[in-house]
Amino acid sequence: MDISIVIPLFNEEESLPHLAAWIDRVMAAQGCTYEVIMVDDGSRDGSWQVVERLHAQNACYKGVRFRRNYGKSAALNVGFSKAMGDVVVTMDADLQDSPEEIPEMRRRILEDGYDMVSGWKKKRYDSKLAKNIPSKFFNWTTRRLSGIPLHDFNCGLKAYRREVVKSIEVYGEMHRYIPVIVKWAGFTNIGEMEVHHRKRQYGVTKFGMNRFINGYLDLMSIMFISKFGKQPMHFFGAVGSMSFLFGFVAFVIVCTLRICGRISLTHSVWFYVSMMFILMGLMLFLAGFLGELICRNSTTRNHYLIREEIIE
Repeated sequence: MDISIVIPLFNEEESLPHLAAWIDRVMAAQGCTYEVIMVDDGSRDGSWQVVERLHAQNACYKGVRFRRNYGKSAALNVGFSKAMGDVVVTMDADLQDSPEEIPEMRRRILEDGYDMVSGWKKKRYDSKLAKNIPSKFFNWTTRRLSGIPLHDFNCGLKAYRREVVKSIEVYGEMHRYIPVIVKWAGFTNIGEMEVHHRKRQYGVTKFGMNRFINGYLDLMSIMFISKFGKQPMHFFGAVGSMSFLFGFVAFVIVCTLRICGRISLTHSVWFYVSMMFILMGLMLFLAGFLGELICRNSTTRNHYLIREEIIE
């Protein structure tokens, strides 16, 4: 299989036939063997019936249907698990992503050696207030924190080497940070390609303003997990030790002043401040210790990506 195209969808009944016809034209021109995996994320319209009809007309079209709406991350993760192509492409079902970009993305994966190629919608047709300005700020923050020089982390149009999608797990709302997850998994050759963005023709957007709040919370989560997921004591132990040390020094100073008769111990606010920092330090240190015990006993504690060349 040359190409697997994974398409998460939610209430896109009108767009799917046009998207399928467009994909078929592009693939026929390229002469590639392909499969299209459509993951219906609990649609309430006739989207699943359209997927069934497309499969009946062309066996290259396959479908997965969720009982309810689980989110884009879950849909992508299931699509990745079923993909068989050497190159795996993801795109949205709303016709805002162009299948015409797929051949060039595939070429960059196979010939230029990229592990992943992410689309960049340089010129967007979304509302500036609702999407453009928040997206630019979101991408700038993610770029600074992750060290990945991409302009558009959340673009739905991406291409991957098959080894990449089989080595990562996308959950929660982490689809916004797939490049970060890919880098975390050890695939550092991540490229970017400017792609054409089209106006939505049917339906409405499925994401509200709360995605920006959730997006930053998810960013903090993934950055913490990527740095301290295997060694939680390195974070909690360090912060806890500093808190305990500050509290202990403050406690010694307060006790010394009390012995010298300079202050009344129970009437000094610094006595309670020192106790608070000592207790905080002990609790943080204990949290790190418990985290280490959990990691040590986890069945996935040694599941690191290992690249090796073997000559026999």
